[in-house]
Amino acid sequence: MAPPTWVVEFAAVEEEVAVLRHKVRAHLGVWGLKDLVDDVQLCVSELVANVITHVGVGTPTTVAVQMNGAFLRIEVHDPDTRTLPTLVAPDLESEGGRGMALVGAVTDRWGVQLSADRKVTWCEIATGLPPVNHHDGCLRTTRTETVIGLYGVRGTRPGPRFGRLGVTEGEEAAISVITDLLHWLRAHGRDADDVLDRAQVRFEAEAFEAHW
Repeated sequence: MAPPTWVVEFAAVEEEVAVLRHKVRAHLGVWGLKDLVDDVQLCVSELVANVITHVGVGTPTTVAVQMNGAFLRIEVHDPDTRTLPTLVAPDLESEGGRGMALVGAVTDRWGVQLSADRKVTWCEIATGLPPVNHHDGCLRTTRTETVIGLYGVRGTRPGPRFGRLGVTEGEEAAISVITDLLHWLRAHGRDADDVLDRAQVRFEAEAFEAHW
């Protein structure tokens, strides 16, 4: 299952770096990955700084952050396929050149992907979370997370959410989804309790089949 990806498109300027760092903190807080905030902020800052320095100020750039199994993957896209980031060991007095060394120090792996019209510099950090199991219910889980993501937390009405919900926030949002469904059923003259019972029976049957 590929969870929703947080994507930001912008012109690469120094002022944008501070905005991105703030957004990283907010998103990782919602995803339940507060322990990774400092490392991810560093990676985003350094990768965007590379674009500003080596590709050019104002370059159309995209940052994408997603859960990739048990890793958090950070990607920075830019249109220059000729200038590649390199891992160097700068002199102690050097003011630059440490960017990818810092990224390499806080990540588990990093690399560059090239296509006809862009390059993607990426890195991955272990989250400490178990990998998502791939099974026949992945599409159902993805659909559910999409719906839950439209709901606010603690019974608030639908509104935009940050990417992938944390488990606790997701549970609260799921309650709002179920409550609204029950209201919808009653408004259309259906027996909400009967529908809940049938749904529970179907869930238990499918869970049993998946186990065996």
